[in-house]
Amino acid sequence: MITLAAFLAMMLLGIPIALCLGLGGVVYIAASGNPLLYPNYPLQLFGGVDSYGLIAIPLFILIGEIMNGGGITQRIVDLSMAFLGSLRGGLAYVNVLANMLVSSILGSATAQVAIMAQIMVPAMEKKGYDKTFAAGLTAYGGMLGPIIPPSVMFVVYAALAQASVSDMLIAGIVPGIILTAMFCLVIAVLGFIHNFPGGDKQTLRERTRTVLSAAPTLLIPIVIVGSILSGLANATEAAAVGSVAAALIGRYWTKEFRFAQLPEMMLRGGIYSAIVLFLVATAAVFSWVLVYGKIPQAVAASIQAIAKDPITFMLLVNVALLVIGTVIDGVPGLIMTVPILLPIATEVYGIDPRQFGVVVVVNLVLGLLSPPVGLCFFVAAAVTGAKPGRMFMATLPFFVISCVLLVLLSIFPWLSLALVK
Repeated sequence: MITLAAFLAMMLLGIPIALCLGLGGVVYIAASGNPLLYPNYPLQLFGGVDSYGLIAIPLFILIGEIMNGGGITQRIVDLSMAFLGSLRGGLAYVNVLANMLVSSILGSATAQVAIMAQIMVPAMEKKGYDKTFAAGLTAYGGMLGPIIPPSVMFVVYAALAQASVSDMLIAGIVPGIILTAMFCLVIAVLGFIHNFPGGDKQTLRERTRTVLSAAPTLLIPIVIVGSILSGLANATEAAAVGSVAAALIGRYWTKEFRFAQLPEMMLRGGIYSAIVLFLVATAAVFSWVLVYGKIPQAVAASIQAIAKDPITFMLLVNVALLVIGTVIDGVPGLIMTVPILLPIATEVYGIDPRQFGVVVVVNLVLGLLSPPVGLCFFVAAAVTGAKPGRMFMATLPFFVISCVLLVLLSIFPWLSLALVK
């Protein structure tokens, strides 16, 4: 109780979550009256990041940096426009499809929203779309980033769960595609109701030119995902090859990337990677404290009194994580919940850890689009000037359809495991 009180007090004081986790471990050792635990503290910190799979995190971040500097994002938007831009609500479809394609390179919801909002919202507003709806739709498109590989959240989950990084990345492909299709279905319905504007039709020559210009950029996700699916490379090796592919395409095809930009890009990527990896390190201490204090066993006993079967358990987890995700960012949310819930899911209810990981990640990402925090909405608001609260109401159908996907993922494990060997 002393450790919990200290942890909550530090969070309320605004202390970063990583420090809350690390200092919480110190408080627990002091409260336990067992000073022999102190020598284990640095070992737990080191053990948390002593994982080959975590090298994929800075490499995936570097891919995103190179892609942004190489003009690849705009070409992906142009490619989507060539196929869907002329439909009723065409720019809305383009927004979602481009987000899906970009997410297969970036893997970060907030970074994706910041980039795509600058491109898509002005274009949609110019065509007559409401700016609030356009910004909100872009925020939901960013939800695809942590689901479709590469995904920093899946890499962190794999480290916490001692699961295969490659398996976790592959497990997100089918749910990401299904969510994209669901979003397009919502757009079709809303477009009929609100009479969304159509886009400009392109001639065959214009479409051909756009496809030829943008097609090589798709080699990046093909290299990353294809090498993992085929077994030619693991997630870390695929990330390294993807970085090289992004650099070569940006330098010699789009000709907007310069190798002189690499030091600055690597510095930005290194800073973000250090933040994520420090969180993972302190999470190891947090998990150690939980196990030593027998917290998972106590929580399991309470849950078993309510949930008699795996589906009921998963639905309860959905509700709990959705609430947690509204106030805590994705990676910290993983760190605080996975060490408690995963042992219960696997040992008590026999749930596949990969299916559980997909449900947890989708849940926490949806929390980024839910009040009171809704971080992705605030990122979109900072870029576009739209109001976060109005964005949530304007895009409420997308929230509902995302909840439907969560229920389906909870009931049908094969949706997550279809491509996993």
